Amino acid sequence: MKLIYGVGINDASYSVALSKRINGKKVFTFFCPYYRKWVDMLRRCYSGNLQSKSPRYKGCYVCEEWKYFSNFKRWMEQQDWEGKDLDKDFLVEGNRTYSPSACIFIPQKVNKFVTTSGKMRGDYPLGVYYQKKGKDMINERKNPYSSRICDGTGRRISLGLFSTPEEAHQRYLIEKLSYCNIYLEEFKEDTLIVKGLERIKNKICISIESNTELLDF
Repeated sequence: MKLIYGVGINDASYSVALSKRINGKKVFTFFCPYYRKWVDMLRRCYSGNLQSKSPRYKGCYVCEEWKYFSNFKRWMEQQDWEGKDLDKDFLVEGNRTYSPSACIFIPQKVNKFVTTSGKMRGDYPLGVYYQKKGKDMINERKNPYSSRICDGTGRRISLGLFSTPEEAHQRYLIEKLSYCNIYLEEFKEDTLIVKGLERIKNKICISIESNTELLDF
C-alpha cells in the first residue's frame, strides 16, 4: 500500500475519488470531503514544497491515530465541519500536533482572524507594514508605518499611518480586540469557539495594557 506523504494510510473501504476522461484529460467527478481534509492535514505536516511556502507548518505532526484515514473520518463525522477549517492551535496555544484532543473545526472568518501574514509584513510587528518613500521623495515619510487588519472575508482594512511600528501595532491590537468581541457575541452558543476566542482576547488585552508586542495568537 502506497503511503500518503510517506505516513498516511488510506484504509477506506470505498473509492475516495471518482474520475473520467474528458477530451483526454482526467477530471474528478467525486472527491470524498473527509479524505480531502485528511490529505490536506497530511500535506501541511509532511510536504516540503508546502512548508517552503508556509514555514509556520514546519515542526507540525499528525498523531499516530490519525495517520489512518478511517480514524480521522470517524472523528470528523462527529464534528460540525461543513464550510469550516480544521485548526490545531485555536484551543491549545502553540500546539504542533493534529489530534482529536486538540483539533477543532472553526468558521473561515475566525480562521482568517487568527492567521498572521508574516511573509507580507516582513520583520515588523503584527498588523504593521512599512511604507517606502516614493521615487520623487527626498526624505522618508513622516509616518511610514501602516496599520492594517483583515476583516472576516480576508479583505485588508487600513487603520492609519504612524511614526513608529509600536504605535501602529497598538492600533492594530485595539481593532483586533474589537473584532474578537464581535465574534464572541456571534458565536456565543458554541462553547469551544468561545473558549478559543477568550484565550485570544486575554492575550490581546495583556499586550494592550502592558504596551508590549503580541507575537502570535
